[in-house]
Amino acid sequence: MIRVNLLIFLVILLSGCNRSALFRNHSGLTQGTTYSITYQEKLFVSYEKINRAIDEKLTEIDRSLSVYNQSSLISAINSNESSEVDKLFEEAFVISQKVSEMTDGLFDITVGPLVKAWGFGPDAVRSYDPLKRDSLMSFVGFSKVRLVNDRIEKDDPRIWIDMNAVAQGFSVDLISRLLEGFGISNYLVEIGGEIRASGKKGERYWRVGIDKPEEANYSPGATLAAVLELSDEALATSGNYRKFYVEDGVKYSHTIDPKTGMPARNRLLSVTIVAPDAATADAFATACMVAGHEKARDLILKYEFLEGYLIYSGDDGEYLSWISEGLSKKIREE
Repeated sequence: MIRVNLLIFLVILLSGCNRSALFRNHSGLTQGTTYSITYQEKLFVSYEKINRAIDEKLTEIDRSLSVYNQSSLISAINSNESSEVDKLFEEAFVISQKVSEMTDGLFDITVGPLVKAWGFGPDAVRSYDPLKRDSLMSFVGFSKVRLVNDRIEKDDPRIWIDMNAVAQGFSVDLISRLLEGFGISNYLVEIGGEIRASGKKGERYWRVGIDKPEEANYSPGATLAAVLELSDEALATSGNYRKFYVEDGVKYSHTIDPKTGMPARNRLLSVTIVAPDAATADAFATACMVAGHEKARDLILKYEFLEGYLIYSGDDGEYLSWISEGLSKKIREE
């Protein structure tokens, strides 16, 4: 499912930092978006070696999970050239299916054909015809694919798997593990707006800003709805205010409801999820956007490991918000 990139602007405040602790930043492009990784230097380990390891891991992920890479493993599975998976694909698939079950199918990695038909995603052409809905829906459904003995089994060869709604969060987790493998405990990893923070930057915890969901807000960090303080947790934000189109006076968002085959139409403008890992936060953020603000709130409250911040429109178009109790304690003033 297509993700909204760069919904979160990193607010890294340097004042008050421990000047004896040297932090490095490594940034670039991956998976059609940007990444920014800040970590504390490790004694006797060159930052060039760490950065090279980061780049190699991002390339490995791209070769496994990117639907934009025609030579990737997932592309081969989608074209039925192969059914065998690697360890990265297997882990991402298991996480995805687990969240699908926990959200009663609001999150679904097989929704790709509908996303493309509505004009979003790689090589997408707006070709949605309500009369074709049933034929498209016949090969959409997370229960129609399964992992058996390191291979993907499909109920229908036309089933198309898209990990985009979990891949960036999953990538954040993998880079975090890599840094920890070097013995680094103070870091912030951000890929396409999905974040995982560990330890502190200097003398205080990491701070990130959540963009206000305004349609004219195309510059991350220009207008913030809130600033959160994070440590040893992950955060993902999803929204419909940057990726959409209007046709015949109707606004179509990139978030597709797997149950109806239609773009999700509700008052929820953006959702921020905090969870123990970024892949889970990423997937639940997508599910909440499909659900709408009332069902999203219930979903967040259902699972103790989730915290959430919802921004939605009221009857008169005003901005309203709901924040879970645990997350409200993390809001900080600039």
